[in-house]
Amino acid sequence: MLFLGLLLAALAGAVIATVLTVRGFRAMFRKSERSGRLRAAALLVGAVAVALYAWGLLNVGYAVMRAEDGGTGSAPVGPCREAGPQVASLVIDYDVSFLPLRFECRLSGGGAYVTSSVPGYVTPGTVGLGLVAATCGVLASTTARRVRPPVA
Repeated sequence: MLFLGLLLAALAGAVIATVLTVRGFRAMFRKSERSGRLRAAALLVGAVAVALYAWGLLNVGYAVMRAEDGGTGSAPVGPCREAGPQVASLVIDYDVSFLPLRFECRLSGGGAYVTSSVPGYVTPGTVGLGLVAATCGVLASTTARRVRPPVA
């Protein structure tokens, strides 16, 4: 069930990124003033941030799918085998974290370790691009308020 939820969330992220991209290009070509360019930048950078997070969700979803795959060779959990056979034999469960986005393997001794299922650039890239998009959005909003002509 978790895999299906992650897959649907990744697909929703792809749709949202597409909508933001279209709106960003429309804003870029509609207005030539500074607030229009900042709004377009906010939408386009936000689209990249959402797409990057959706990519990370797909990677976590694939790791969950491998972890929930039963049958011959299903123990230890597939994504947790990268730590080596001695550590992997101690794995009792797995956990998914959404912020930061990662797949963790729980050990019988009470510890846990993070696998390389999600590329290392996903969380910092998403946070950085999200901050840039938010900054551009705030600047576009304040610039638009200052530039508006007085209503007669």
